[in-house]
Amino acid sequence: MSTLTKAAITENLYHSTNISREDTKQFVEDFFGEISDALASGRAVKLSGFGSFELRDKSERPGRNPKTGEEIPISARRVVTFRIGQNLRLSMNELSEAAEK
Repeated sequence: MSTLTKAAITENLYHSTNISREDTKQFVEDFFGEISDALASGRAVKLSGFGSFELRDKSERPGRNPKTGEEIPISARRVVTFRIGQNLRLSMNELSEAAEK
């Protein structure tokens, strides 16, 4: 199984539309920029049928250095979480059922 990269998304869009390669690249950059900017400003991003990206605050918690066993605190931070949308979940379930057969 291979990984889909931003460059591959750009290339796929370029081949499936009548838009220039440069404009396609700019569109993809702008699209991901909008998502990044929204998250950076504390807003959730909901993409209908795909899923939503949300910020979640994680509190400080104890951790351990695996080499020394020393206990160290893991500082509080904000993380981005993704919740899969219903349409995408159904598609993934259909794919996994087909793979099992």
